Amino acid sequence: MSRKPLSVQGLSAEWRGALWIAAGLTVVRLVALFSTRLELYPDEAQYWVWSRTLDWGYFSKPPMIAWVIWATTHLGGDSEPWVRLAAPLFHLGVTLAAFGIGRRLYGAATGFAAAALYALTPAIQLSSLVIATDAPLLFFLALSLLAYVELLAATEARARLAWAAGLGAAVGLGFLSKYAAVYAIAGLVLHLVISAQARKAWTLPAAAAALGAFALILAPNLIWNATHGFETLKHTADNAAWGGRQLFNFAELGQFLGSQFGVFGPIPFAVLIGGSVLLAWRRRLTEADLTLMCFALPPLLIVSVQAFISRANANWSGAAYVAGAILVAAWLMRWRAKGWLLAAIVSQGALAGLFLACVLSQPFAEKIGLANAFKRAKGWEATVHAIVERASVDPGLTAVAVDDRFLFNAAGYYGRDFFQAPGAPPLRMWVREAHPNNQAETTAPLTPAQGRRVLAASLELVYRDELAADFRAVSDREINSVMLDKKRRRRIETFIGQDFAPRPRDPVTGLPTQP
Repeated sequence: MSRKPLSVQGLSAEWRGALWIAAGLTVVRLVALFSTRLELYPDEAQYWVWSRTLDWGYFSKPPMIAWVIWATTHLGGDSEPWVRLAAPLFHLGVTLAAFGIGRRLYGAATGFAAAALYALTPAIQLSSLVIATDAPLLFFLALSLLAYVELLAATEARARLAWAAGLGAAVGLGFLSKYAAVYAIAGLVLHLVISAQARKAWTLPAAAAALGAFALILAPNLIWNATHGFETLKHTADNAAWGGRQLFNFAELGQFLGSQFGVFGPIPFAVLIGGSVLLAWRRRLTEADLTLMCFALPPLLIVSVQAFISRANANWSGAAYVAGAILVAAWLMRWRAKGWLLAAIVSQGALAGLFLACVLSQPFAEKIGLANAFKRAKGWEATVHAIVERASVDPGLTAVAVDDRFLFNAAGYYGRDFFQAPGAPPLRMWVREAHPNNQAETTAPLTPAQGRRVLAASLELVYRDELAADFRAVSDREINSVMLDKKRRRRIETFIGQDFAPRPRDPVTGLPTQP
């Protein structure tokens, strides 16, 4: 393990190269953010809605995402680019952290290669242009891994205490971003079990410093959860639940593993998996390899098991790819496979360029057949405008209610000027089941007190009849369609509902009983 200290003076060619890659990509991404016509995806709009009321937690996520959006929108306003501004900046930080980790463990050349591989990872191109919980999670996981490798290399007690406290703080901030930060703890524990070097580094004072910093940062969120029925933890557990699904699903496992070639890149993912097996079989893993494998492999293995027995989204393994990118860079450099390293960087750079071109030009995306990939970030402003236009001509409304959380979030963002105006009817969420299932149903449920005269909107007509059945009388239905591209449209139906009187919900299923 390299012991050469980092220096801010006389930057090496590798440091300058990493800075150029990180800064250059960040500038390009910022240009794309401020140029694209893609609208906020409803989850992004949801986080913006949360940011209007800061708290220590929310129904489905910890608070970091809302705090970050609050900061960027207070800096520049509520337009889409400012809502998303933090995403590329977080990945700028991760790229530089990847260089620092690679340099500490293997040398500056590997650090540069690791920074390039991470910055051009296919999934990172998307994550850099949308505001979601993965960007801050990866940033704090990268900081925690950087602090850990510096802790392992520290020879002085004071430095060890400082790095341990920094590690605990970074993991705590990771938990405030997304509970998938638990993979950092899993990696630390695994490394402690298998590495004598780790056991030597974790003195009692260092452990106390790390745990103290971690507890101090996480405590307010735990208190919030305790006072709100552990909503966020329950939601996270429900997402990972196995119930109600076919167990031992080879198709789901194959789909998840196949998706990793797309999100991490074909060459890097093949090298990560193949290198792990090959080097372990030949017993040629270095101490640095073992350190990084403790952080890269558990997310992949755990989510693979989750996919096999239930389901898994492609991005659930994202916690693996900071350490994974550094491992791939180190192994390709060690094997003198610079051709494969160059091929990985060039191919992923080409994919990044293609993605940016699609973001900047929707006609280009349609021309090459990728328009469908962006449909969820289109048409929401027009959809909300149709609802607002209908509500504006009825001064007697006591509420505007929707039956879908995506529509609620989009209406909260794109209808903000209307709903925040004095005397405007409040935006409310119809609660279908016996108990809330999202933040909108928790904080803004439609109640009989607000239900005298309601403009009700149903997205895609999924729950239209159930929604209408909760009113004593409804008007004729009005249908609107919003074109998403030349082939696809979004359909929305509105009606006036009078005297909201929700039917009883079944105590077992939670669903409305028949009228």
